[in-house]
Amino acid sequence: MSELHSTLSGIGVSAGVAVGPLVIVSPPPSPPAGEAVVTDVAAASEQVRDTLKAVAEGYLAKAANADAHAKPILEAGAMMAGDPGLAGAIDTQLQSGTKGITTAVSAAVDEYCAMFESLGGYMAERVTDLRDVRDRTVARLLGQAEPGVPTLTTPSVLAAVDLAPAETATLSVDTCLGIITSAGGPTSHTAILAAQLGIPAIVQATGILDVPFGTTVALDGGVGEIIVNPSEAEQQALADRKARREKALAAGSGKGMTRDGHPVQLLANIGTVGDAHKAAAQDVEGAGLFRSEFLFLDRDTAPTVEEQTATYTEILQAFGDRKVVVRTLDAGADKPLAFADLGHEENPALGRRGIRLGAVRTDLLDDQLQALANAHKATGGQLWVMAPMIATRQEARWFAEKVRAVGLPKVGVMIEVPAAALRSFDVLSEVDFASLGTNDLGQYTMAADRMQGELAELLNPWQPALLDVIYYACDGGAKTGHPVGVCGESGGDPLMALVLAGLGVASLSMAPSKVRAVRTALALHDLSQCQQMAAAARASVGPKEAREVVLSMADPIMLDLL
Repeated sequence: MSELHSTLSGIGVSAGVAVGPLVIVSPPPSPPAGEAVVTDVAAASEQVRDTLKAVAEGYLAKAANADAHAKPILEAGAMMAGDPGLAGAIDTQLQSGTKGITTAVSAAVDEYCAMFESLGGYMAERVTDLRDVRDRTVARLLGQAEPGVPTLTTPSVLAAVDLAPAETATLSVDTCLGIITSAGGPTSHTAILAAQLGIPAIVQATGILDVPFGTTVALDGGVGEIIVNPSEAEQQALADRKARREKALAAGSGKGMTRDGHPVQLLANIGTVGDAHKAAAQDVEGAGLFRSEFLFLDRDTAPTVEEQTATYTEILQAFGDRKVVVRTLDAGADKPLAFADLGHEENPALGRRGIRLGAVRTDLLDDQLQALANAHKATGGQLWVMAPMIATRQEARWFAEKVRAVGLPKVGVMIEVPAAALRSFDVLSEVDFASLGTNDLGQYTMAADRMQGELAELLNPWQPALLDVIYYACDGGAKTGHPVGVCGESGGDPLMALVLAGLGVASLSMAPSKVRAVRTALALHDLSQCQQMAAAARASVGPKEAREVVLSMADPIMLDLL
């Protein structure tokens, strides 16, 4: 084992510190060079189908013992492995007469991945799942054990190129001290899930896979720093910081507000009924974003009004009298539905998604709104409904009329298109509230695909241009008297939360595990300080400088919260 002391850096995506032995996730097997070409296509096709079935059964076996969050992720992997279209694509490769069986599997999946990546958005995010299916299938065909995270017998720090959702979903905070990947980005599945689990994590850490297995490493998920073979003094410094962080976090509870009493609601992002029950049991003021897509995706037919009503009712009941913000179906060109295919588009990420799909398939939107109205009537819950991908005042008015027609009390829009931010006064004049989707707003502002890790710097939420766009959106909220919240990942950054409050954001929705740190950060600063920080960040020349100047203006305790 190497005793070389060094420091590596990456992008911190989940705050916290950890020290432990490094466990490197072995790379998956590749098709062997010179693999014999398949001569009996029918037999090979049957073997592939049997193997895909075994892979799907493996996912389902894990799902049977998984928690409410991991279960749908594993079930999605099983569904992908059982997709007849994938098996058919592999058949096509086998029938070429030029490939071995594992080479054919790999080539077919590569074609699928290229297609998904070209679609962007949700479909691009499924590429990691597809590759996981490929790797497990190839391993089984080669007679090897399926790849993935090994069983951790002692608490360890995991390192990998990236982790598939099926791998991260089954991690336990008891044995996984931290996660480091050489790929991925701030909005990757690994980053989001690590934050939800409260596991310190760093992505884009060049060189981590060259560190020998078992080497002691220390990581700081707030600043993105990794120390290889840390000294006792460095380990003690991190331990002291962890203790200070826990002490600071333990002091706060209840509603979010600045030190001088300015309210900033602290809400949870949720995506399933299981997420809702888990979040509702925590110290949050409600749900600021319920992504309703899970009811629609990976289905051949649309969910019925009755199915949807039951789900929405259960979620509202879980939160009682606390606010629940539901985003209507955000699907379309970049999240194609088998029952709502609008045809080929040259640039799906800028195509008929979200409200644009709803304007064509009004039956889907009408059914969803009716189900929401039914759930609201049944529970009397504090239900707020918003539409994704709104770009104009006319779209906002059309959606608002539909929502109010079914008797729902609060109607809003997502601001994730710069046009809606720049004309937020017009848009907000038609509705009751808005929520900033900073992930999409960032990628559209910077013209940078948020799934492309190499563009992570352009997608940095500290980009002054993005802060300018948020400022304009909040200005429209102030002039109309309608609240503007944030439900993108940046809302869970304690330091960024100060800037967002200073820009005029009224609520922050995030992974529930991040709420304590954000609450503590707000309580340490007056609103006027937050406003000064926001102005300084906007005046900066780049994201690094913006973050540094805000940190220099913040209470020193903030260093322990990041």
